Amino acid sequence: MISYFTEDVAFELNTFSTIRLWLGNIIAAEDHHQGTINYIFCSKPYLLELNKSYLQHDYHTDVLTFDQSTEPNTISGDIYISIDQVSENATQYHQPFHQELKRVMLHGILHLLGYNDSNLEEQREMRKKEEAYLSL
Repeated sequence: MISYFTEDVAFELNTFSTIRLWLGNIIAAEDHHQGTINYIFCSKPYLLELNKSYLQHDYHTDVLTFDQSTEPNTISGDIYISIDQVSENATQYHQPFHQELKRVMLHGILHLLGYNDSNLEEQREMRKKEEAYLSL
C-alpha cells in the first residue's frame, strides 16, 4: 500500500491514484512486491533536519528514503520529499513541477529497490532507470 502524508506544508497531490498505479507497475517490473510505502511531503528545513539527524549530512536534498523492508523481495519504507526543493529543481532544470515530483518519488522507490547513488557509476545507473520509468 502506498500512502501519502504532509508534515509542516500544505500540499495536495491530485494525481495520487495515477502515480500509485505507475509506481506499483515499476515495483512489479523490478520483480518486487509492494509493502507499506509512505510518502511524507515536507519543507526544505524539515528535510534538512532529518538529513542532519539521521545521516549526519548538513546539506539540503530533495528526497530521503528510510528502508523498512523486512521480507525478501517486498519493499517498505518512508520516503520524505521536500516540496520546496522539488519546486527549485523544476525551475533549475526547466521541468514542470509534476514531472520533477514524479522523478523524486521514483528516486525514493529505486532506493527501496536497492539502487544507490553514492558514486558516479551508481548515479548513472539510477538516472538511466529514472529516465526509462519516467517515459512510461
